[in-house]
Amino acid sequence: MFYKKKGTPEENEIVICVVKKILPHSVFVDLEEYENLEGMIHISEIAPGRIRNIRDYVVEGKRIICKVLKIYPGKNQFDLSLRRVSLQAAKAKNEEYKLETKAEKILELVGNKLKKSLKEIYEEVGYRLIERYGSLHAAFQEILNKGENVLKELKVKKEIIGPLVEFIRERIKPPEVTKSVVIMMKCYEPNGIEVIKNALKAGEEFAKRKKYNIEITYLGAPRYKLMAKAKNYKEVEKVLEETKNTIIEFFQKNRGEISIEEK
Repeated sequence: MFYKKKGTPEENEIVICVVKKILPHSVFVDLEEYENLEGMIHISEIAPGRIRNIRDYVVEGKRIICKVLKIYPGKNQFDLSLRRVSLQAAKAKNEEYKLETKAEKILELVGNKLKKSLKEIYEEVGYRLIERYGSLHAAFQEILNKGENVLKELKVKKEIIGPLVEFIRERIKPPEVTKSVVIMMKCYEPNGIEVIKNALKAGEEFAKRKKYNIEITYLGAPRYKLMAKAKNYKEVEKVLEETKNTIIEFFQKNRGEISIEEK
């Protein structure tokens, strides 16, 4: 990536590295997200157990994800660990890196359209967004939610605002949060199956009128999964609660039992 973070990482931080040199008992790497920072991984921090050949685990020029163990102030050097990074942490860091790389590509496209270099686009808008929101991806999500006012507040040039908003809307999906419950229904009416179907249908029709995004799945009698989707946790809670209550109210007009199992 073109953008490099200022300063140095902190102890226990998860960082993206590029393998630079492999020695018999250590590996030297460049910290990809920072400028001119180098780290060292001792053989004992490559993988659990005995290691016969470090090259079985790392390859020069390849990216790896490490954890910062120790910082040497003033030397810009760091002791790192490869084996202490959990699969979950590595996956999260990879995803973060991919999202930020994708966001930087959008800046590059804006620059190409305006005949400006990536460096110029960073100076005119990129650095400001990162300073305000912590990352380009986070800033672009805010732009998706609030529109071009985010850029106007930062006094970004008009010639940049239009193309940037356009590319963001084309290439980034709004965030989506899901939440679900399991509804268990037993009806003692002669037409009990129809009652249950109509209760679920009432929930679907309510959601359609409100333009809510929901999905009802049959799990096997008497269990039905109600899943709601929205752009944030507050909204998804509202969608789920209102739709669930609509189903309950319809069903309770008949003889039967209904209960909710939180997922």
